[in-house]
Amino acid sequence: MDILQTIFDLIDMRSFSNLWYWIALAVTWSTASHYVLGVPFDLIVRARRKGGPVAEDMLMLASVNVRRILSIGREAGVTLTLVASFLLSLIVVLGFVFRMEFAQAVALIVVPLSGVGLLSLRTAARLEKVLAADPEVETVARILIRHRVSVQAVGMCAICVTALWGMFQNLQLSPLG
Repeated sequence: MDILQTIFDLIDMRSFSNLWYWIALAVTWSTASHYVLGVPFDLIVRARRKGGPVAEDMLMLASVNVRRILSIGREAGVTLTLVASFLLSLIVVLGFVFRMEFAQAVALIVVPLSGVGLLSLRTAARLEKVLAADPEVETVARILIRHRVSVQAVGMCAICVTALWGMFQNLQLSPLG
């Protein structure tokens, strides 16, 4: 008996009916909303509560990540935009024009994440101005938390759209449909 055939019979390789896809989707959005511009959310909460060295750590980490994000955006922004636009267009066309389910699944994760990337770039530019002056912990924490809420909103919409599309795909391919 062919081992590959056995594996494919044992594991459903369609994306939307695969448990691993849904786990990857949940982990992706959980991670995206926990690390706010590279700053862990628990550090932001502790910095607001305790202040002192924890607040200095949060400000330092935010400052380092803001500079990193903005330097990437300024140095390679045009190239990254072109490459990302090409790849996103390719994935969307393969998925929704040529009806490749794997490309649809990837597109439903990557397209909203690209929007989060743009939100992160905008928030980093805003934080750069705040951090250039003598930053207050509360101001920086408020900006980071607002960004986190935006990322969570995008994630919730993306998960809902993905779930609806996945159910639609599974119903279309089921023997009942």
